[in-house]
Amino acid sequence: MKITILTLFPEMFSGPFDHSIIKHAREKKHVSIALRNIRDFGKGTHKMVDDTAYGGGIGMVLRVDVIHEAIEASLDKNIPRNRQRVVLLSARGNQFDQKSSQRLSQYENLILICGHYEGVDERVLAYIDEEMSIGDFVLTGGELPAMLITDSIVRLLPGVLKKGATDQESFSLTEEASSLLEYPHYTRPKDYQNETVPEVLLSGNHKKIAEWRQDQAKSITKKRRPDLFKMGK
Repeated sequence: MKITILTLFPEMFSGPFDHSIIKHAREKKHVSIALRNIRDFGKGTHKMVDDTAYGGGIGMVLRVDVIHEAIEASLDKNIPRNRQRVVLLSARGNQFDQKSSQRLSQYENLILICGHYEGVDERVLAYIDEEMSIGDFVLTGGELPAMLITDSIVRLLPGVLKKGATDQESFSLTEEASSLLEYPHYTRPKDYQNETVPEVLLSGNHKKIAEWRQDQAKSITKKRRPDLFKMGK
């Protein structure tokens, strides 16, 4: 898979993508991540990417012609257009979740546009496939959401994690765990400051362990995310 991120601040990505799972996924060619500076498509001597808003208002707006040219340069001519997805990261977009991550991971080329300043010219919508938000709050730009979305997608790609590693975690898309948060985990030491590992996990009885984990997942979900728990009923 190829992920192309359009940003005014490519230097912000130098750390998150150079470590851990994403680093290994890139080294093993499971994913390629390209950072493209929007300013490369800026206009005039000073490479302007924004301008004042028609009708007045505080803040600058990213230009439609600049963003459109950046998108066109990032689409892969060797990949059918329906196998590519252009996403504008925006506070007014549909909320990103695990289902979104799974869906986006199926594309061959994913283009993420990091908004900035007051926003982008509305006419950009003619050249994207969807707007996406990571939650009901506002950030200074789309760089952090791009990092989060990329991380979430990369770990779902075939070969990145061990087979089955994502089947039973929170928000898993498997039928059994689709509406449950993950069950608790324990490791050594068995006893720590009067807190002990539940006996069932030491029993070696895999059936009872599976039942305990399922009950724990239901209990935690009901307590912390009753909205999810109701969906699973």
